[in-house]
Amino acid sequence: MTTSRILVVGSGGREHALAWRLARDTEVSEVLVAPGNDSMGRSFRRLAIQELDGEALAAACIAERVDLAVIGPDAALEAGVADRLAAAGVAVYGPSRAAAQLEWSKWFAKEVMAEVGVPTARAARHTRIAAARADLDLFGPPWVIKADGLAAGKGVLVTSARDEAEAFLRDCIDNARFGRSGFTVVVEEFLHGEELSVTAVCDGRSYTLLSPVRDYKRAADGDQGPNTGGMGAYAPAADVGLVKEVGRRIVAPMVTAMAARGTPFRGTMYLGLIRTAHGPKVLEINARFGDPETQVMMPLVEGSFARLLLSAARGDLDASTIRLGSNHTVAVALVDQGYPDAVKGVGTLAGLDRVAEKHGVTVFHAGTRWENGAWRVSGGRAAYVVATAATREAARAKAYAAVADVGGEGWRCRRDIAADGSLAALARPATGAGGR
Repeated sequence: MTTSRILVVGSGGREHALAWRLARDTEVSEVLVAPGNDSMGRSFRRLAIQELDGEALAAACIAERVDLAVIGPDAALEAGVADRLAAAGVAVYGPSRAAAQLEWSKWFAKEVMAEVGVPTARAARHTRIAAARADLDLFGPPWVIKADGLAAGKGVLVTSARDEAEAFLRDCIDNARFGRSGFTVVVEEFLHGEELSVTAVCDGRSYTLLSPVRDYKRAADGDQGPNTGGMGAYAPAADVGLVKEVGRRIVAPMVTAMAARGTPFRGTMYLGLIRTAHGPKVLEINARFGDPETQVMMPLVEGSFARLLLSAARGDLDASTIRLGSNHTVAVALVDQGYPDAVKGVGTLAGLDRVAEKHGVTVFHAGTRWENGAWRVSGGRAAYVVATAATREAARAKAYAAVADVGGEGWRCRRDIAADGSLAALARPATGAGGR
């Protein structure tokens, strides 16, 4: 791999962080993005192709002589984009649709975990409201209810209120709130403890682990309010011993099980975990990089990230191509004032470019657009301010100093990301729908 051209598929903060990190590898000659966003377009050439258009993406990879395509969004994997690219002879980092079923069918993931003894919350699957309602007595309160499929980050409810749980069941099963994802629900037991995520880069047979991350899903300070896609994160969030345990007890059995099923998992296996008195247990499995986890992992990857992903895509993982740095990172999400329930998309982020240079932070964009010389908020999560320092405390101070320098209106952020004691509320159940 002397020089290479890489295509990153997607348009959010996760994809911005992936493109940014890949471009830092000296052997990468160009990073393309499809479709990207306005900020990504300043550094990378954008292709006007939607992330679900596998045919057009495959044609573009061939025409542009792309050496590696990296798929960011879950919906693209569920749509089989990785399969289409692979069929066209393109090296693609991202699992096949069959392997990505670990994410787009929560019950399938539960079945595989049960098959190989991976520790996870006990659960039941339902397609009828009466049976689902009856199971509430066996699983809570509090209750965890999930639409069995991709639901645009809205398919999970955690609540201690029975009426709210039953209303969510009706929305999913009877009212098809999430389309075909919502006709089936998974009711789970609520697990107490601190949450953590571990990300594995897999080649179908083996894996390597990236920095463990703690993200913050609740909308408000003190871990209150509804779930969101993520209001911020920090890394690393666990010691080496725990990470190795996750690899041994969870990642390795899952990789082996998927290969045995004839659907080898080549791509990112994201594990949403909870630390219990009996060790880490799985809350969710995703088949791609997390958001905002990617934004804090990428600055900690040293060596050649491009070589790592290409070796995984080819089924011959070379974990020696990277090492994990000793620094700490903190990301603070700047979101629409009404996020997640009442996004208006009318805010402005004044001085966002200036704070990056002034404070030495990195800004990854998601729901923004450049309009009339200013950054406008165009989606729920607009941008992420990411700081790197020798300690978590220093990274946090650096991130919030930069955030304090951002002006404008119609946006907000949590003020307690990575704060001492901010995890104390995480063992408490709260209400609200959401997801990643």
